[in-house]
Amino acid sequence: MPTPEPAELRDLAVRVATAAGELISRGRPDRVEVAATKSSPTDVVTAMDTASEQLLRQHLRDARPEDGFLGEEEGHEGGTSGLTWVVDPIDGTVNYLYGLRSYAVSVAVVRAQGRPDPATWTVLAGAVVDPSAGETWAAALGAGATLSDARGVRTLRCGDGPELGQALVATGFSYDAQRRSEQAAVLARLLPRVRDLRRVGTASLDLCSVAAGRVDAYYERGLNPWDFAAGWLVAREAGAVVTDFAGSAAGTHGLLAAGPGLHPALRAALDLG
Repeated sequence: MPTPEPAELRDLAVRVATAAGELISRGRPDRVEVAATKSSPTDVVTAMDTASEQLLRQHLRDARPEDGFLGEEEGHEGGTSGLTWVVDPIDGTVNYLYGLRSYAVSVAVVRAQGRPDPATWTVLAGAVVDPSAGETWAAALGAGATLSDARGVRTLRCGDGPELGQALVATGFSYDAQRRSEQAAVLARLLPRVRDLRRVGTASLDLCSVAAGRVDAYYERGLNPWDFAAGWLVAREAGAVVTDFAGSAAGTHGLLAAGPGLHPALRAALDLG
């Protein structure tokens, strides 16, 4: 199977993410039951997580049967094409569980050998669908990033960023108690040095918010590949700088996204390299 252009892969990502977004939006009961726990007692999985991932897996298998798949719920399945789809069926599960309007479906496709590794993969295309807001964020490598909603389609351009003291910074917290304690210490050091901090609880949407200028920066440690693959590309294609805390490739060990002017100052303030 020949490798399609990134724009074609982006369009497929949008289609399948939209279908999953419709499923989770339509299927959410007034009270969502917890199906299991993931990494800790505070990290939950709902039955709709599983249903959404199964839908994504089936749609992608139908469209591109030779591609690999990496999903939050069912793990990695190898392929033969050199491409792997990296998906989060509900990013922001706790928000979804509580009825908070900040959750999304994240779908990206990467070029990688074996199990995708953010240190070496190339993200070709991605989509983040926010069903509660009616927003679709999409990007293709070398083709820019867009936001689609009821008003139409807009090209995203991340600004240079303000001075550190005027920056609105988003972050997130681990479900692991020890890491949460460490993150709280970083937060206490950073808060007096910036305009303010936001904790939305949906990494993909935080990255898209950097792309759109809704926040000036986003940082977090302990993310999984499916948490940030699509949002990473949206932010990068919009012009944001996205690295780890040492200025190298972003990954589970750390991610920092900001405009090119703000990024070095925030990275120095975090001092997590």
